[in-house]
Amino acid sequence: EVQLVESGGGLVQAGGSLRLSCAASGFTFGDYAIGWFRQAPGKEREGVSCIPTSDGSPYYAEAVKGRFAIDSDNAKSTVYLQMNSLKPEDTAVYYCAAEKGPCNRHAADFGFWGQGTQVTVSS
Repeated sequence: EVQLVESGGGLVQAGGSLRLSCAASGFTFGDYAIGWFRQAPGKEREGVSCIPTSDGSPYYAEAVKGRFAIDSDNAKSTVYLQMNSLKPEDTAVYYCAAEKGPCNRHAADFGFWGQGTQVTVSS
């Protein structure tokens, strides 16, 4: 059974940092692209970042470029999202998702999802 478990969310002041984790199990970690998405109240779920299965550059949404960084620890089957210089507009529930193949930017392209972790940035 595929499982993705996010952690690391919380309340932080603007300008602060958080590091989200996505622990994966139930599938061959190296065969799947892992993406981070977020959804704010009243808004659609949007792609934030994605790390591919093979060598290649991760994807970052324009809104987070230069502030967020994605990396993975294959030995732990875990993907991390380091979020720096956080802004109130980064407030959302953050989800990790997995799918075979290349990184995609659209939530509909991912078949496996975690339960989400709340990130709240106060001004």
